[in-house]
Amino acid sequence: MTRATRGAGPRGAGTRGAGTRAAGAQASSILAALGGVGNIVDIEPCTTRLRSEVRDPRLVDTAALRAAGSHGVMISGRVVQVVVGPGVDVLATDLEDLM
Repeated sequence: MTRATRGAGPRGAGTRGAGTRAAGAQASSILAALGGVGNIVDIEPCTTRLRSEVRDPRLVDTAALRAAGSHGVMISGRVVQVVVGPGVDVLATDLEDLM
């Protein structure tokens, strides 16, 4: 195998890139649904949840969070917990990259 063809198969960089774009799109959708970068004070992964503190909870769009793939949303004061499952650490990293 030559260097030019290494990794060009079905499991090559093209496939991985598509998954990364999908994850980035989910992170972007969640970021927007939380009210945008300016509304987020803090964000961190917690087991299967994305826990965030927002400046204005009225800007949080729970329907958009569900549309972005969350399994549930809990809001208590300025704390918003988005249930996303075991991939929360990757999602949190994608969100940090966007912020």
